[in-house]
Amino acid sequence: MKKGVLMVNLGSPDSPNPKDVKKYLDEFLMDERVIDLPYILRAILVKGIILNTRPKKSAEAYGKIWWDEGSPLIVLSERLQEKIDEFTSVPIALGMRYGSMSIEKGLKELNDKGVDEVLIIPLYPQFAMATTETILVLAEELRKEHFPHMSFTTMPPFYNHPDYIRVLSESIKESLEGKDYEHLLFSYHGVPKRHIRKSDITKSHCKMDGKCCSTPSPAHQYCYSHQCKEVTRLVGEYLGMEDGTYSTSFQSRLGFDPWLTPYTDRTIEKMGLGGTKKMAIVTPAFVSDCLETLEEIAMEGEEIFHEVNGEQFHVIPCLNTREDWVKVLSRWIDEWAMSEAIV
Repeated sequence: MKKGVLMVNLGSPDSPNPKDVKKYLDEFLMDERVIDLPYILRAILVKGIILNTRPKKSAEAYGKIWWDEGSPLIVLSERLQEKIDEFTSVPIALGMRYGSMSIEKGLKELNDKGVDEVLIIPLYPQFAMATTETILVLAEELRKEHFPHMSFTTMPPFYNHPDYIRVLSESIKESLEGKDYEHLLFSYHGVPKRHIRKSDITKSHCKMDGKCCSTPSPAHQYCYSHQCKEVTRLVGEYLGMEDGTYSTSFQSRLGFDPWLTPYTDRTIEKMGLGGTKKMAIVTPAFVSDCLETLEEIAMEGEEIFHEVNGEQFHVIPCLNTREDWVKVLSRWIDEWAMSEAIV
């Protein structure tokens, strides 16, 4: 069997034009693992309300961060693919869960190269229904329909892998070198609390009572909340940070359902009102900078902080194409290529 790798990220509209953004949002938000309502209710919400109000505003946000080469998320993911391809011994393809650069295209590219054993790498450190799970479900559907001769292996979430923690920690350390700050905020993409309960394989552990995330349980294998908080804890430990100088929050909530708290925008506001003048923020739910980091955090977040008398707002870039991150991913891939294990 010939081995190959499919790296998968979220995706992006083809352009910041409202028409393209609307098409992208339709595919994204109609995913039952993103908005997990019954189809009729989801269609009413998405097609009847959101797609008639949100595309123009989202298009303006994309327009603020769009690069000459295209979507930052796509461009950075392609650069990562190219760099990893230089270090690894197997074909590397790239796909997106949503948008025109599809998972199916990535699998076809590997198939055309004779690959029949595929390592799927969801480019998310933590597991979530709306990220890792939806990628794997779609990939399996495509395999059965178009590539039945292929076999898949999945790289597990790497949120607590020592190599990942080291690379993330060093990136934070380097970004903040010479900068004065009072607090480091770890901002993760939010999810509805019901997603956490749905992913609880014990059906009883995830009470979200402030204790369950730190109480050992098999549920943590699929608990996004635990995995985010564990990244914060491990990085804080690696960097020797003092308690109270760093914390966790969740961004990008949608609708009126209860989402993971505390919310990032309100945390930034609270810190500024509480007298914090200099803060730094990192976004470890993403490995590539995108709309949520470049616009929501680096623009909107900074604006909120300045409105409440904050002075310095340091945004730490995602890992993107850092050399140490490229080498770590490449080594994981080659370890799989030479054996059956992902270490």
